[in-house]
Amino acid sequence: MQFDPHRSDWLVACLCAAWCGTCNEYRVVFEAVAKHHPDARFVWVDIEDHADALGEELDIENFPTLLIAHGDAARFFGVVLPHAGTIARTLDAARAADLRSGVPVPGGLVAAVRAVGEVVA
Repeated sequence: MQFDPHRSDWLVACLCAAWCGTCNEYRVVFEAVAKHHPDARFVWVDIEDHADALGEELDIENFPTLLIAHGDAARFFGVVLPHAGTIARTLDAARAADLRSGVPVPGGLVAAVRAVGEVVA
């Protein structure tokens, strides 16, 4: 299922790779957290499967990398510890506008993730 941009303004995306063992274990945690936040769209993106859509500027060195966006504005983009509490706290901080991305987000990344992300909740 693809992301429906009309269902939520909040996007929580995990950018990972199929070969990454940590990502594979993290997906279960990510999906569990998504069930507790039905007002946000949680998506999973394999950066190698969707490299063309995500663009040449995207350079992810560590996994899991989380992108949280409200509308077209990235609120967080960076590597996180693979724990449920980390996702929830980061999302809460982004919603409270206490958190702004400290890492430059490649142009068009949010739109690309919305287009190719596999909805998990």
